[in-house]
Amino acid sequence: MNRELEALFQADQHERANHPDVGTTEYLALRERDAARRKRLQEIVTSEGLEELDDYYNAAWVLNHGETIEEIWQAHTLAEKAAELGLRRARWLAAATYDRWLMYQGKPQKYGTQIVPDGKRQRVWDVDPETSDAERAEWDVPSLAEMERRAEEVTRKEMMPPMDDAPQWLKDALIRWNDEDEGRA
Repeated sequence: MNRELEALFQADQHERANHPDVGTTEYLALRERDAARRKRLQEIVTSEGLEELDDYYNAAWVLNHGETIEEIWQAHTLAEKAAELGLRRARWLAAATYDRWLMYQGKPQKYGTQIVPDGKRQRVWDVDPETSDAERAEWDVPSLAEMERRAEEVTRKEMMPPMDDAPQWLKDALIRWNDEDEGRA
């Protein structure tokens, strides 16, 4: 196992144990450290530093916290490779990174792993209705009903982040969701 990559992964996970609130100084500092980890990770990947299953998995986790669709797609391909090579815990990560990649493009997610704020509550990002809970289970993803329950739990436990600095894909969704809510009223 690549020890430096393992250290990057451990640092990434350690910082998420007590995740700072979005928009705070601490959160912005976390995002800067994330970017530095991703930069070093790219250097490791370029130098063919991924050798073991855990290397692919660890690299995918670090890239999972990326900000671009390219980083998220790379996270997905790394997690998918680890899963294909037999690392069971990489299955959920492959599904989650695929969902995030779709979400960053404003598209419905396939599995339903991504929960986002809508200004009033946390919600499961739009999901492709063709994906069944059986298919989710194949990738170690909870049922859609369980994900909806988790979104409700996050709503109760966490403060709503400021929406002013939301990425464009989320701002577009907020407008769409608001229009849908008004259409139902």
